[in-house]
Amino acid sequence: MPNFDAILIDGLIYASWLFLVAAGLTVIYGVMRILNMAHGSFYALGAYTAASMLGWYYAGGSDSSVLLAFLLLIGCAVLVGLVAGLLIERGLLRFMYGRDEILMLIVTYATLLILEDVIKLVWGVNPYFAFQPYVALGRMDLGVLTVARYDLMLVGLAALVGGGLWYWLERTKTGKILRSIIHDREVSAAMGVNVKLMFTITFIVGASLGALAGAFTAPAISVVPGIGIEVIIIAFAVVVIGGLGSISGALVGALIVGLTRAAAVHTVPHLELFIIYAVMAAVLLVRPHGLFGQPVARKI
Repeated sequence: MPNFDAILIDGLIYASWLFLVAAGLTVIYGVMRILNMAHGSFYALGAYTAASMLGWYYAGGSDSSVLLAFLLLIGCAVLVGLVAGLLIERGLLRFMYGRDEILMLIVTYATLLILEDVIKLVWGVNPYFAFQPYVALGRMDLGVLTVARYDLMLVGLAALVGGGLWYWLERTKTGKILRSIIHDREVSAAMGVNVKLMFTITFIVGASLGALAGAFTAPAISVVPGIGIEVIIIAFAVVVIGGLGSISGALVGALIVGLTRAAAVHTVPHLELFIIYAVMAAVLLVRPHGLFGQPVARKI
């Protein structure tokens, strides 16, 4: 019989990682109506930058602080978001605003492929390891499972990111302006809102969230070429299930995918990948716009 406690713990840990990956993707789509396939590259850039910086940091000696290592991970994510996000939004996407969403999808997909090659040129094809923060936190016995404390920390980080996004969008002036842009871009511009500046801020925030997910994943994995492409596929499934552009939808979608994947791993492991896309197909049959998505009127 399957151990339901183990499924719940594994599912929550995996769901927290999925939410970290999908949050930036759904923020960008919600405001800018861009399904940003290059989000996978932000994840990969965050992972590679974090692995490189942690390697440099821990090369200084064994007395290195874990807290400073975590601050370094956050700094890497912010740096990648500011540099890569600003360059892509200002250097490429601003010329495409107002175009068809399918064209924007193709452009960002091409950007993903280009950045994958750029990553190989900069970091090579050999794997990078930054396991020190993961090992330093040790493990915890939860009865049914012995879980790495680092994985449990990711659950807290996902909750912090989700709460921060909710507060930003619901309680700050910038968030209210973004919600007005989501509702009607043309009217917001007519009321004096600098829509282009809001787009830039949104894209940098979304890119930083993707890089944050990559940076905090780096200590738990082997950082190798291609991780960005793998991640964007899973993230796409999460946001489609929850509803494109919905933060709460991304959270629910991550929980659904995380728990169903954990159930498959513990019961029918050979169906691990199939079950994720089976759930996505089932949701879309009932709710074509996702669980929290709403039909959007198109101007013709």
